Amino acid sequence: MSVSRIALTASMTAGLSATAFPVFAEAPGWDLLKGITIDEVVTETTYEVKKGFPERLKNGVKGMELTGYAVPLTPGADISELILVSDMGLCPFCGSGEHGASVQVSLNSPIQGLEEGARVTIKGDMMPVLDPETWQAAVLQNAVITGS
Repeated sequence: MSVSRIALTASMTAGLSATAFPVFAEAPGWDLLKGITIDEVVTETTYEVKKGFPERLKNGVKGMELTGYAVPLTPGADISELILVSDMGLCPFCGSGEHGASVQVSLNSPIQGLEEGARVTIKGDMMPVLDPETWQAAVLQNAVITGS
């Protein structure tokens, strides 16, 4: 690629607003979750998932706010559990490390009519999941939707 094409591509990309590509959530909060490390240890007789947490997350974070895309965990009108993903352009359920960050959310009160893929801002208590038998590393508990 020539230098002029690189410059043109960079200037075109820089001029696009966040609404031009609505599949990406804002990064605050997600960077903390992306700092979690996972090491799966499998032997002939044992299975263990070792997790490393950023210092700020080790004891949980009260009142953490995340903006992302909601994927309800159960069908129906009343939603109290969902997965919040940072990036709807990548698959959070494919078993690949290439997807964006995701977190399970437990809402304080069920809400009605939440569409899959809706962009929402949620505030709650981010807690580490210490269970050594699951890859799940954090959950957002006592959560409320504060914006869309």
